[in-house]
Amino acid sequence: MQVLVLAKEPVAGRVKTRLCPPLTPEGAAAVAEAALRDTLDVVRAVEVRRRVLVLDGSYEAPGFHVQPQVPGPMDVRLAAAFDDADPALATLLIGMDTPQLTPALLGGAVDALLRHRAVLGLAPDGGWWALGLQVPDGALLRGVRTSRDDTGARQRERLEQAGLAPYALPQLRDVDTIQDAQAAALLAPSGRFARVLADALPVAPEVAARNRARGRRAS
Repeated sequence: MQVLVLAKEPVAGRVKTRLCPPLTPEGAAAVAEAALRDTLDVVRAVEVRRRVLVLDGSYEAPGFHVQPQVPGPMDVRLAAAFDDADPALATLLIGMDTPQLTPALLGGAVDALLRHRAVLGLAPDGGWWALGLQVPDGALLRGVRTSRDDTGARQRERLEQAGLAPYALPQLRDVDTIQDAQAAALLAPSGRFARVLADALPVAPEVAARNRARGRRAS
C-alpha cells in the first residue's frame, strides 16, 4: 500500500489565494503550510509501505519520497501521480486541503482499499478529497475536469464505466474559502492548522483595543 499526497509549495501569493482577504498572502501561505504539515503527520501515523509527496515546488518531507508534479491541468497532474506510482502497490491519493483528516479516517480508507478495487471520498463542493485504486492507472483520471461542482460525480462515473464501482469513503470538506478553513479548524482544534489560522486571522479593532488595555493593566 502507498499513500500519495498531492501538494504545492506554500509560497505567499501562490497558495490559498481565495483566503485573501481576510488573510494576507503571507498568512494564507502559513495556513497552507500548516495544513500540509498536519496532513503529512497523519500519513506518517498510518502503517503503509510507501509514502509519496507529489509536489509542485520544493519542500522537505522526512519519511516521504518526493515526486515532482508534471506540468499541465489538474487532471493531467493527478493522472501522472498514479502513473508514476509503484505499479505493484495499491495507491491512495489525497491532497493537502483536508487538515481535519485523522489517522483513524485515513487508516479506514487504507483498509477499505485493501478490500475494494477502488475507493472515492467526495467533498461537499462536488469534488473529491481521496481516490484509491488497487491497480494504479492514470487513464482513469485523465480527462475528468476538476474544480467543477460535478467533478466527483464524473470521476465516480469514470470508475464505474471501467468496472470499478468505488467504495464510498466519508465525505470531507476541502479548505478553499475562509469558511471552509474555519470549519476544518473546529473539527481539529488542537492541530497546527487551527493554531496558525487563529494567528493569521485579523483581529477586530475592538478586540485589539481590549487586548492592548489588558496589556497596559498587566504591566
